[in-house]
Amino acid sequence: MSASPRSLREPGDGVLARGAAAVYQVLVLELLLLVTASPGLVLLVLLVPDTSNAPLVALALLPVGPALSATLFAWRACPTGGDLQPARHFRRGYRANVVDVLRWWAPALCLMAVLVTNLAHLELAVAPAVPRAVVGTLLVVLLVATVLWSAHVLVLTSLFTLRTRDAALLGLHHLGRARTTLGAASLLVLAAGTVLVTSDWVLALLGSLFALVLLHNARPMIADVEENHTA
Repeated sequence: MSASPRSLREPGDGVLARGAAAVYQVLVLELLLLVTASPGLVLLVLLVPDTSNAPLVALALLPVGPALSATLFAWRACPTGGDLQPARHFRRGYRANVVDVLRWWAPALCLMAVLVTNLAHLELAVAPAVPRAVVGTLLVVLLVATVLWSAHVLVLTSLFTLRTRDAALLGLHHLGRARTTLGAASLLVLAAGTVLVTSDWVLALLGSLFALVLLHNARPMIADVEENHTA
């Protein structure tokens, strides 16, 4: 007696079967995330940790945006699809979102590189008459806000078909929503702590799980967009 297509795609009802399905999804999505982001990850390994390399770090992170976007798309599709085909969902999300993500991801990385460079050379970027502590604080706030805004817009462009301007405005709007932004900030602190305590490779190996947590944290924003901003 041959197995039905449904039984080949869906996990069983037992705890072990569902646990194995979850592990399978994590491993497949992590592998695909690393493969699609590998050009940038290889460049990051070759770079010396120095603020002067901020533009090169931004270049290395360019393929990471579409890779994370596809991972978010796959995590959203896997539970609702009721199957075990994360690779198919990843490929679909990557093809659908790579251009839309790069439209804003590339400028955001450029802005962050400029901010980091200015912070590293504050004595050269700021006139002597201007209080450097004030300017430095403003630059740090702007840098953190840009990272958190990018996290919001990444979720939006991964899950919804939006114009770049609309996604940017929605991300800015939800930046002022305490619950979603504080959750994203906590994830940012956790990611930074992971890099400081271990290495950036450990963060890369946990990328699919970080994407899952980011998706879970963004549920209020997703619900708001579905209710108020989509047909």
